[in-house]
Amino acid sequence: MSETETEAQENPHAKVVLQAARAMTKASLLVTPPAVIVCIVLFSILKGMPGFLGSLVGGVLAMLASLSTLGLMKFSAGQDPMFVMVIALGGYVVKVVLLFGALTLLKGVTALHPLSLGITMIVAILLAAAAEFAAFRKTKIPTIIPS
Repeated sequence: MSETETEAQENPHAKVVLQAARAMTKASLLVTPPAVIVCIVLFSILKGMPGFLGSLVGGVLAMLASLSTLGLMKFSAGQDPMFVMVIALGGYVVKVVLLFGALTLLKGVTALHPLSLGITMIVAILLAAAAEFAAFRKTKIPTIIPS
């Protein structure tokens, strides 16, 4: 049994966070890779090798960004709920800075078609977010509604 699973048994909040993270990861992995493959094929046809490489790099970056958030959810599941929010927001800031840095480094690379990279990233990130949102909404999470 892993440390996170042990924490989930001890902390009811961890169980809920892990349940949501699993559902969101599964939904994201069902939707995002096929969309990235469609973008890769489309831009390979339209722009050749630069389109293929741009779309491939954009898809990989977007999927890593999406899955890193879900990984942080799993990592922080056993923590206090306020600390989970700190990790989530801090992770978001770090992810945006890293993506900005990666895109800045790739700016001058002529082997990549920049529009293919950008459109693939946008498609992958938006689809992953929508899939994660839908999975979160479907997940049965106990909620206390104060009267």
